[in-house]
Amino acid sequence: MTTFVAPIDPPDSADTELDEVVAEILRLDPDGSRWAAVVRHTYDMIYNGAETGRYRWDQLMKTEKTHFGTLFEINAQREFGFDGGDETDYRIAGHQVDAKWSQKKGSWMLPPEVFGRLALVATGNDERSEWSLGLIRVNAEYRSASSNRDMKSTLNALGRSKVHWIWHEAPMPSNVLLQLPRATVDAIFELKAGTQRTNQLFRVAEGQLVHRSAVRTVAMQLDDQKRVRKNGGARSALAPEGFVILSGAYHRRIAVDLGVPVPNTKEYISVRVVPSDDSNGALIDGAHWRRAMADEISTVCAPTPTHGS
Repeated sequence: MTTFVAPIDPPDSADTELDEVVAEILRLDPDGSRWAAVVRHTYDMIYNGAETGRYRWDQLMKTEKTHFGTLFEINAQREFGFDGGDETDYRIAGHQVDAKWSQKKGSWMLPPEVFGRLALVATGNDERSEWSLGLIRVNAEYRSASSNRDMKSTLNALGRSKVHWIWHEAPMPSNVLLQLPRATVDAIFELKAGTQRTNQLFRVAEGQLVHRSAVRTVAMQLDDQKRVRKNGGARSALAPEGFVILSGAYHRRIAVDLGVPVPNTKEYISVRVVPSDDSNGALIDGAHWRRAMADEISTVCAPTPTHGS
C-alpha cells in the first residue's frame, strides 16, 4: 500500500492569503492521498492505455504532453470542488489561485493574469512514483526577465526557492509497468491476446501492487475486472500455478496476513501461495496458506478468495 506523508509545513509567511489557501488545501486532504490520486489518474488519462497500450511519458506526442496540465487542472477541480476564479483557474478559501503543472520542476509557464497572484505549482515523475505541490505568490522579483510571445515567464532562481511546498516528492500509487524491467514488459506486449498479456502481468508482478489502469493497458480493454475475475479471467488461469489475485476492495486482510503490500480499492496484487502447516499465514476458503518462497514449487491449486474474506 502506498504510504502517504504529512505535509511539509511552509515557512512563516507574511502572506495571509497564501496561508489561508494552504490551510484549506490541508483541510480537504490532510495526508495528500487525494492529490496523489489526481496525479495518478491524470497520467493514466493521458496515456489512454486501454486504447493505445501506452504507459510511459516518452510514448506521448508533444501536444499530449502539453495537454497534461489542462487535464490536471480539470481533475483537481472535480476532485475538490474548487470554485472557478475570475481570471485564474480556481478560487480557494476565497482567493484567486492559478494551477500550473510542469513535468520538469521549476519550469512552470506563468501568464500575465497570474502576475501578483497565487499559483498552485505541481510536478511529478511517474518512473519514481512521486509528485510535488506548492504555492507561490508570483511577484515581479520572482519572475525571469525573459518571456515568450504570449508574455508568459518562468520563475527565476529566487522564485523557485520561494515556493512554499505543501508536499515535496511525496509518493503516489505506482505504475507497475514502469517498475518492471523494460524487457519483461516488452515481452508481455508481444503476446497476441489480451487474456495472455493480463495473465503474464500477474505472473511477473507477483508481490507488487498492480493498478487497475495497468491491467487495462496490457489487456487493451476498459473492463479490468473481467480480465481478473475467476470465471475466465486471470484468477482462474493462474490458480493451478499457485497464484491468488487479491483486490483492495475485498481482500485487504488476506494481503496483511500474507505479508505483502496492501492494495487500495483501485489496485490488485498477485501472490503465489502454498498450504501452511500451521495457523500462520492467511485463512482462505477454510484453509491456511502462506506466501511461497522464490525457489518453492507450487503443486497445489490456489484457493479463490471470496469477496467477503
